[in-house]
Amino acid sequence: MELRELSWFITLAESEHVTAAAQKLNISQPTLSRALARLERRLGVRLFDRQQNRLHLNRYGEVFHAHAVRAVGEVASAEQRIRALLDPDAGTIALGFLHSLGGWLVPELLREYRTIAPSAAFQLRGNAADIVVDEVRHRRLDVGFTSPRPAGEDIRWVPLLEERLTLLVPENHPLAARAAVTAGELAAERFVTFPRAFGVRQILDQVCTEAAFTPQLAVEGTELSTLRALVAAEAGIAIVPESRSETALHPGTVEVPLDENGAKREVGIVTATDGPATPAARRFCAFVTRTLRTPHTPDA
Repeated sequence: MELRELSWFITLAESEHVTAAAQKLNISQPTLSRALARLERRLGVRLFDRQQNRLHLNRYGEVFHAHAVRAVGEVASAEQRIRALLDPDAGTIALGFLHSLGGWLVPELLREYRTIAPSAAFQLRGNAADIVVDEVRHRRLDVGFTSPRPAGEDIRWVPLLEERLTLLVPENHPLAARAAVTAGELAAERFVTFPRAFGVRQILDQVCTEAAFTPQLAVEGTELSTLRALVAAEAGIAIVPESRSETALHPGTVEVPLDENGAKREVGIVTATDGPATPAARRFCAFVTRTLRTPHTPDA
């Protein structure tokens, strides 16, 4: 069933007159009549009641008309969305990111980007590192911000910046007054942390392995704000990204610097190997790398 013939049927249903509909569609009356006959043969029912020179939708025609209008409308919407995606200034960009980057990096970048592309639209999805990478890999996301560097040759990852990780403890914890601590001093502690799919958890495991112990886990959670609240409630300690402001630090907690070379994470931008599929996403990627990368940052 051709979309063109659906549109013809809708016009005929609205005018209820073959000659008038044919003139409006700029086709011959026999052409329109044959198209209607094919449609009715396909459906196995008449869609109109014929009364002298006019047509009137019957109950079958009313049902088909409602669905035809929706079908034509959906196709028109799809065409409009595709045109928008192809517009580098006004297209929609599907952006994935680590939850912990949603409180500062993503809003800051979007605010700056809107100064050069005010009509751009974004679909934002915060998630674990492995999920962000997988969504980019299967092109359900155009771009992702993630850490650490993902494995695989089927994606492209470009480092953008380094973020310090810090030890978060309750304010009455014995380590709260320390100027810095080493990972080896944490072997007896219990940790609140993320599941293994999260980049910060992977760094925690690596830091503890290098210090020759396996971390004791008290609670696993997927939200950074929840982990900070759990530390305040003395459920355990945590290794988390350093707070960007005093207001981001949860009341009742203290951040203590970690005296470890590995206590940092490299945040990068991940795309398909051949880059994002749409001009809008490609323009955003170029903006991000131009804004965040320093001259000495090596290529991925």
